[in-house]
Amino acid sequence: MTLDPVHYDGIARLARRIDHGADDRDHRAFADTVWNDFLDPLVHDGRVVLEPVGDVSKHLVPLEDVALCDPPFPTVHGLDAGTINPTMFKNGLIIDIAQAAMSATPSDLDIHRARTVVATVHSNDPTAHVQEGWDRFDERYSRSRAVKIPPLPRFAEGVVHAIALYLAESEHALEHAEDVTDLLVLDGPLYPRGLLRWSDQHPDLATFLEEETQPTEVLENYVRLVETFVEREVPLVGFVKNPATRVITRTVKAKGADAPWGDDSAFFTRILERGEYVDDINGDRWERDTDHLTHTCWFRSRGGVDHPLSIDGDALGVERRLEREAYEVTFFVIYDPRDDLVYRVEAPYAFVRDAGLRKRLTRHLLQEVAVAHGPPQAIEKADELARISATEKQSLQTALEDQFETVTRRNYNDKRWGDEY
Repeated sequence: MTLDPVHYDGIARLARRIDHGADDRDHRAFADTVWNDFLDPLVHDGRVVLEPVGDVSKHLVPLEDVALCDPPFPTVHGLDAGTINPTMFKNGLIIDIAQAAMSATPSDLDIHRARTVVATVHSNDPTAHVQEGWDRFDERYSRSRAVKIPPLPRFAEGVVHAIALYLAESEHALEHAEDVTDLLVLDGPLYPRGLLRWSDQHPDLATFLEEETQPTEVLENYVRLVETFVEREVPLVGFVKNPATRVITRTVKAKGADAPWGDDSAFFTRILERGEYVDDINGDRWERDTDHLTHTCWFRSRGGVDHPLSIDGDALGVERRLEREAYEVTFFVIYDPRDDLVYRVEAPYAFVRDAGLRKRLTRHLLQEVAVAHGPPQAIEKADELARISATEKQSLQTALEDQFETVTRRNYNDKRWGDEY
C-alpha cells in the first residue's frame, strides 16, 4: 500500500521542525581546518593514531587522462569470498558456508576454477562432532574444511559468519599466492576488520578472541600473507568499497571539537569533493565538478581496529617475522564525483614506504576506478566467481536439512519476504 498524498505531505512537513545546525559552508570550513591542522600527526591519548606518509596532501587527476594511461601492472589478481549467510536449524546447529575464489586479468581459467570452501558449525550440544581436516575435490583444484565453533552465550551467528568468510579468503590467498606475479587486490580490508572489531563490542566476544584458536588462526593467515608477498616483492592491497572507520571523527571529538560528520568517509567526502556555489532560484546551490577523480596522500593508521597490527599492537599474540612497521595498515582515499562515493585503498607499510611503488599503486587504483566507474575489475570478477546466488543458497540449505534430518528455523520475516530476506 502506498502513501496517500496527504500522508506524504504530513511526513515531509516534519523536516520543517528539524534544525540541521550549521550550514554547508561551515561544515566544509571545519573539515578544512581538521585536514590542515589535525592530521600531521593525529594524536589521541598520547599515541599517534594517524600520520601521513610524507606530507598531508590531496590531489586531482582528469578522469579521461588517467583512464587512458598505460596500466602500471601487467597482470592483476583479485580475491573475494561469499557465504550462504548463517543458517539456524531446529536441532540447534548454526552453520555458515563460505567459498573463496581468485580472478586473474588477463583471465586464467585454472585460477578461476579453484575454490576454497569453509563450513563453520556452532552447537551447544556437547556430543556434536566435526571432522576438521582439509579435503580435496574437483580433481584437486579445490579444497574444503569444516570448523567447529566453541559454545557461545551470544553472537554465535556473527562469529560463525566471520570465521567462515575470513578463513576461506585467507586460506585461498595463501594457497594461490605463487600464482600472483604483479599485484593482488583483496575485496575488502587488508586484515579481518570484522574479527578485530570484536574486542570493542562485548566482553563475550573479547574473551572468545583471546582464548580460542580460530580467531588467532585467521589473523595469522593474514600476517603470513603479508610476509609472503613482502618476501616475493609482489604488492597486495585491500580495496574497501564501504569504508566506515571513525578514528579521525572520534579523535576530533575527544579533543573537544564537534565533528559534524558521522564517520571518516563523510569527512573525506567533504575534503575531496570539488565544486562551487552557484546562484539558484532558491539561493546558493553547490555544483560538483565531475571531470576529475580526487584522492588523499597515503596515511599510516594505528587507531581503532588497525591498532593490533601497528608497531605497538599485540597482533592477538601472532608472531610477526618482519619488523613490526612492515605490517602497519596504510591507506589513501579516492573520491569519485560521478557517484559521490569514497573508496579506501589499504596496503602494508612494507610496500608503501617505497615512493616509486607507492606512486604506481596510486596510479593503478585511480585508473581502475576511472575505467570501471567503481571498484577494480579484478575484484568485480572475483566477486562474480565467489558469489552464491539466492537459488543456490536455498538449494544448499535444503541439502543441509536432508543431511542433518532437521529443518531450518523460520521466523516471520521468512514468511513475509520469502527468498528476498
